[in-house]
Amino acid sequence: MKKLTVLFYLLISLYSCTKDETPTEEEVSVTDEIKVYQKNKLNDDLVLITQANTNEASIIRKDGSVFHKWNFSHNTGNDIHLEDNGKLLALLKTDNDFINFGGYGGQIQIINPDSSIEWKFEYSTNEYNLHHDIEMLPNGNIIALLWERKTLEMAVENGYNGDDDIFIESVIEINPITDEIVWKWSSWNHIIQEHDNTKKNFGAISKNPQRININHNNFSHGDIMHANAIEYDAKNDLIFISVNFYNEVWVIDHSTSTEEAASSTGGNYNKGGDLVYRFGNPSAFESTNQRLFHNNHHCNIIEDGLPGAGNLLIFNNGNNDKQSVVYELEIPATFDFKTNPTVVWSYTDPSLHSAKVSGAKRTKNGNTIITEGDFGYWEVTKNKELVWQYVKGGFYWRGYPYEYDSDAIKNLTK
Repeated sequence: MKKLTVLFYLLISLYSCTKDETPTEEEVSVTDEIKVYQKNKLNDDLVLITQANTNEASIIRKDGSVFHKWNFSHNTGNDIHLEDNGKLLALLKTDNDFINFGGYGGQIQIINPDSSIEWKFEYSTNEYNLHHDIEMLPNGNIIALLWERKTLEMAVENGYNGDDDIFIESVIEINPITDEIVWKWSSWNHIIQEHDNTKKNFGAISKNPQRININHNNFSHGDIMHANAIEYDAKNDLIFISVNFYNEVWVIDHSTSTEEAASSTGGNYNKGGDLVYRFGNPSAFESTNQRLFHNNHHCNIIEDGLPGAGNLLIFNNGNNDKQSVVYELEIPATFDFKTNPTVVWSYTDPSLHSAKVSGAKRTKNGNTIITEGDFGYWEVTKNKELVWQYVKGGFYWRGYPYEYDSDAIKNLTK
């Protein structure tokens, strides 16, 4: 258990039911769950906490008490959001997920406040499977990460230097009214290789940063990319993809048609589905940029109205030195593969390290909620002061903050 200095003086039992009854700093007990509680510095909000591979999720108050709880028909496939209408958007496992690397989940559900299922969409076979992350777009459609199997024969013909079937990353967009897939992007259409000049996709990696080196990883189990997060940039109609085994973020153009997304032309950037930007690991495309990530999770754009709006938060797991770092990055207005985003803020601590999952979200007062996957939750100020820490045994995916007066909470409780 991590040992941190905490500033509290009274150990009093708390029974909080509403925001108006939120306890003072002196009334919050120092317990096994609440390690730090600085009432005057934390953001007085709620946090949706989710654990990997469990059949429930909860919203908690900062005193640790449960505000709302759901039970699911299946275990989580990782990501869960509370939408403005008070309903959950959840990625869950199915009874038959054949592709079951870490983070798999073959169905999407919209779940009512009483845990009943309003809508579900299963997309899981031996050839493809949903996984890790989903997001609802402004138009009500849902984007999701998808693994797709490519046989060893297909992979080798396309320049792969390995000995197993591979599972490449794709993004699909689903219309929940019609259950149709209305848009798709696949990394398979944008690969490059220097391994064999007699095979497809041969070219100079260093001269084609817009394309993905299929041989950057040759893991024997075939999960060569392992994306774990998607983030939609509504202002620029872009999708950011956190790609863990490449230690970088890929940026693709969502303004394309599906046909354009399979090509190298079309869309607002006239690059089709080629990468319009990438950052985090220069070795993935033979660049001289400074390396930022050693495994990464939860790329997310800070929302309008919050301090740092438009910047991107990301959790660098730091598996090279067992030291995790949260970065706030300013994304350049003009994309240039030779230029990294600018680090405008970062946070780390000698005891902050999770080899897997994890993430960070900005709060209304400018604090940052950090999910340390194998520990729990931290809240730190802009000045890097720890003001809240919650831990309860488990394996935590992310933590999403919600204001008491947000539409999501109002509609959840009406």
